[in-house]
Amino acid sequence: MRYSKLPKENFEAFFKSLEKWGAVYGPVKRGRIYSFEKIKDPNEMSLNYTRTMIPPKKFFVKPRERILRLKDGEWVEECDEEKKVIFGVHSCDINALLILDKVYLSYPEDPLYKRRRENSLIIGISCMPDELCFCKSLGTDFAMHGFDLFLHELPDGWLVRTGSVKGHEIIWRSRELLQEPNEADLENFRKFEDRRIKSFKKELDAQGIADLFDLAYNSDVWKKYEELCLGCGNCNMVCPTCRCYEVCDLWTSPYEAERVRRYDSCFMETHGLVAGGHNFRATRLDRFRNRYYCKSYFDPQAGFNCVGCGRCDEFCPAGIEHVKVLYEIARGRSYNVPILQRKSA
Repeated sequence: MRYSKLPKENFEAFFKSLEKWGAVYGPVKRGRIYSFEKIKDPNEMSLNYTRTMIPPKKFFVKPRERILRLKDGEWVEECDEEKKVIFGVHSCDINALLILDKVYLSYPEDPLYKRRRENSLIIGISCMPDELCFCKSLGTDFAMHGFDLFLHELPDGWLVRTGSVKGHEIIWRSRELLQEPNEADLENFRKFEDRRIKSFKKELDAQGIADLFDLAYNSDVWKKYEELCLGCGNCNMVCPTCRCYEVCDLWTSPYEAERVRRYDSCFMETHGLVAGGHNFRATRLDRFRNRYYCKSYFDPQAGFNCVGCGRCDEFCPAGIEHVKVLYEIARGRSYNVPILQRKSA
């Protein structure tokens, strides 16, 4: 992996150079939430953000999109060909995209997802955890791959890690804006990482959690949280690794139709509804438990289906805390942490 230094005074010129590759999207603050939006000026970005409401997966699997259009008796594939630079992606979201890759790029590949991945440049950026982050416990607080460039904050700029061939091309074209990092830069990088690691307030002992869950299928804890849960599906909608969707055909005129794909939620009663009217997850208890079994599943190659980003905590209207549920189910006792205090707008 190649390392470079981007001095603070060259940041704007570096940002402008990225526009030659594609449209640049970055984290922008809107009220009390953050979202990835198309930007022209680097000053529009809030690079010290905590988390966006909708994760970067929206660029590759859109919340709602037309994938086919019926015209003149034939289905025509729909796909945007826009090249994108997604700037300021956190390590947890980069690791989440790698989990999605395992799903959408395995046989049979999703052609829309694949094309969008190929047409995108991922630029990560370092962050400091807040009270909701527990990515360190899941090993997703640092991205080893899955990005093109990654910027680590220094007092006078950024240490840049190059993670792909596309990233090397960007570095080569911007070489006059970059420097070789010196010993002081490397020491500042170490200090920042040490401070970041020590800043985590929430932790999860994930050792053997999948097996512990198998032993707790009938735990009374499920019933406790089933009564608190509103069944709204917010946690699914904001999760960077949830990949359930539904496909429906809609007539737009007597002779034309469109096939639409949109996010679906395992908390919705219709999600488990099959032909003949049978519902294999008919109760809220079934649906609540299913989500936690899904997220605690461990793949030896991809890890857990959760990256510890904290979105489900922040955007749950019932104030249910993911780690608290996991701990109570797996360990069979209360998890004594302060009740989550919502930030005011």
